[in-house]
Amino acid sequence: MKIPWQPYLAEFIGTALLILVGLSVVIVDFGAGSPVVTWLPDAGMRRLITGFLFGSTGALIAVSPVGKISGAHINPVVTLAFYLKNKLTLRDTFGYILAQFAGAVVGAWPLLLWGAAGRSVNFGVTVPGIGDGNWAALGGEVLTTMGLILGLFLFLGHKRLRPFTPLLFPFLYALMVYLEAPLSGTSTNPARSFGPAVIAGVWQGWWIYLIGPLAGMLISLCLLEFDGLKKFKVEVAKIYHFSHDRHGIFRNHCR
Repeated sequence: MKIPWQPYLAEFIGTALLILVGLSVVIVDFGAGSPVVTWLPDAGMRRLITGFLFGSTGALIAVSPVGKISGAHINPVVTLAFYLKNKLTLRDTFGYILAQFAGAVVGAWPLLLWGAAGRSVNFGVTVPGIGDGNWAALGGEVLTTMGLILGLFLFLGHKRLRPFTPLLFPFLYALMVYLEAPLSGTSTNPARSFGPAVIAGVWQGWWIYLIGPLAGMLISLCLLEFDGLKKFKVEVAKIYHFSHDRHGIFRNHCR
């Protein structure tokens, strides 16, 4: 059986870029000694900007040549959601998830070059907020991941909205990071949390960033089964470049 290594490689590269660029934004906006902290002392506004830029990074990856090849899931729970919607085989699901976790670690290593500024925020590690506790962080991850999956599948399932799906991410993450980041850091992505945890050696509450996104994704898929939402049909496991399927892995895999 031929292994479609190019989509897996593209997913590896896309996830690495998300971590490298997205968490560099976190360090610039919140790291010790950053001029941004002086120019914009309001932490809420910096969270808003950080979320917008992080989401914009994901959007640009989706429309890039990398996204054209792999579909730009760059998140294990997005891949699992597509699998549960019968849009990926089990083999490709495992291949994508392994590529995402590996890409997250590789993308996180260059963050060490930020030095003291990076260390001051543990290179973008997501940890439960001080004083709010693990359960508040878990609830935050469940809710924000629900927002991600519901928004993504509603856009992808609506023919008029589908071409604009990447534009969802900057605005969605700006809102979610602004409101929820004090609770959990707003991961919504186990690979995004895993990469910086490896290089920083900080694993505080890491289970939250696995269980929370998984639970949020599953709840979202259940909600999408309600009558009013069943009309939103996802046709292909891609965020953009919907008709491109050079490697034949995005066919409708109905059981």
